[in-house]
Amino acid sequence: MPIPTEGYPLTAAVSPRVQIVEATDSTNADVVAAVSADPDAWPHLSLLLTTDQRAGRGRLDRTWTAPAGTALAVSVVLRVPELPIQFRGWLPLLSGVAMTTAVRAQLSGSGHITGLKWPNDVLVDGGKISGILAEVVPGRPDIVVVGVGTNTSMSAVDLPVATATSFAAMGVDCNDDALLATFVRELADHITRLMGAVDTQGARAEVESVCTTIGSDVVVSLPDSTRLSGQATALDDDGRLVVKTTEGAEVAVAAGDVVHVRSTLSAS
Repeated sequence: MPIPTEGYPLTAAVSPRVQIVEATDSTNADVVAAVSADPDAWPHLSLLLTTDQRAGRGRLDRTWTAPAGTALAVSVVLRVPELPIQFRGWLPLLSGVAMTTAVRAQLSGSGHITGLKWPNDVLVDGGKISGILAEVVPGRPDIVVVGVGTNTSMSAVDLPVATATSFAAMGVDCNDDALLATFVRELADHITRLMGAVDTQGARAEVESVCTTIGSDVVVSLPDSTRLSGQATALDDDGRLVVKTTEGAEVAVAAGDVVHVRSTLSAS
């Protein structure tokens, strides 16, 4: 859908800066560059959004593209100078929790099932509707840019892969402004709680509460091209996925491409 003429008033109520562009290659790249050039112009929770991102990036150096007007791409600035460095790995995970909540709000009462696939893909009925990429601004470890791409009005025929979905493909009219406002508000709350915590137990509980990977039989393709098969049992203190392998060993996975072989889902 085109950018609404009224803008994003709900989002503007929870973000100090909402910049809208008609089209761009990558919102994350734009924001990282803008923050590097003029940090003071981008306070905490500032964002840039478009409905026409032409060269988006995902995890593991994948590209992310969508027909113009069919997906919402947004990058949010997180300023976390008070957050201990060892806690910052939870930011993309909590971003996934925030977007899971936002998607569920749009689907409330519809019967569709929403959850988070570790580390930060939002699934509806097992299909990916949203993905997240977090990047640290070079030279500024206290500033993280979180990029989110969500399939909104993309028709079923335009879905890039059989494992993807969209609001339109489910027959749901997504309110982009409400979706984004809920995401930013939830993300702000999660970060506030994380910064006030003395450990990551609360963050781990929040992620595990919506993570459908926990309890699933999984196959994990690791960065070194090997595969790990077993059951995902928990997250560790660093947010890594703990997999009990078919041989009985417990392995903590920091990065990898996860496929659910079997999962237990809960309704929205």
